[in-house]
Amino acid sequence: MDLASTVTLSRMDADMRAMDVTAENLANAGTPGYKAERMQFTDWLARQPAIGTPRGEKAIAYAQDRATWREQASGALSHSGNPLDLAISGDGYFTVGTPRGPRLTRDGRFGLLPNGTIGDAAGNPLLDVTGQPITVSVADTVLTVAGDGTLSSENGQLAKIGVVQPADPNRITAEGGTLLRADAPTAPVQQPKIVQGAVEESNVQPIAEMTRMIETDRRFGFLAQFVQAESDRQSSAIDKILATQGA
Repeated sequence: MDLASTVTLSRMDADMRAMDVTAENLANAGTPGYKAERMQFTDWLARQPAIGTPRGEKAIAYAQDRATWREQASGALSHSGNPLDLAISGDGYFTVGTPRGPRLTRDGRFGLLPNGTIGDAAGNPLLDVTGQPITVSVADTVLTVAGDGTLSSENGQLAKIGVVQPADPNRITAEGGTLLRADAPTAPVQQPKIVQGAVEESNVQPIAEMTRMIETDRRFGFLAQFVQAESDRQSSAIDKILATQGA
C-alpha cells in the first residue's frame, strides 16, 4: 500500500475511535453527573533516514488518537425535592465504597439502604470525610444537608459528607456510567458546595454531539473514497503495465 493511503488510514482509524467516544457521550446524555469525553489527536512521526526519502521530507506524520479527556464543566441542576438527592455545585466528587475500593461519582441520587446506610442505586455506601460509610438510625427521620456537607437530623449532627478532588482531574477512569476510578491522589475540597434535593444532570449537549458525529462520519466517508480511488488508480496502472509488457 502506498504512503498516501497509509497516512489516510491512520486518520480513519482515529476517526473510528472518535465516533465511539461520541456515541458513548450520546448514550449517557441522560446519566446524572456524567462528564462528556473528548479525543486528543496528535501526530505520530515516522523518521525517514533512508536515501530514498522524498525531497524536503524528514518525517511522515500519521494521525494518532493519543488519549481522551473529560470536560469538567458542571451539568445543570434538576431539583427533585428528595432530601437524599445531592448535587455538587462546583469542583469535587462524592466518594462511595465499592468491592473494588473507593470510587468517585457526581451522581448524587442517594437513598437509605436496609441497614440504615446512605448509599447509591447500586448499594455502594456514601463515605464521610474520614472514608467511613454514613449511617443513620431509625430515630433520625428529618435529614438535612448543609452546603459544606454536614448531615444533620432532629437529633443533631450525624456526619460530614466527603467531597474530594483528584490532583489531576484528567487521570480518572470510568467504570460504568456513573463511577470513576482515580488514578491520581485525591484531596478533600476545602469549601464544597452541596445542594440538597437536587441532582446534577449530564453536561453532554446532544445536539452538539450529533453534529460532531455527522462531521466525523462525513470525513470518514471522504477518506474511504480517497483510499478506494488510490487503490483503483494503482490497479489500473498495473493492468496497463502488464498489457504493455504482454504486447
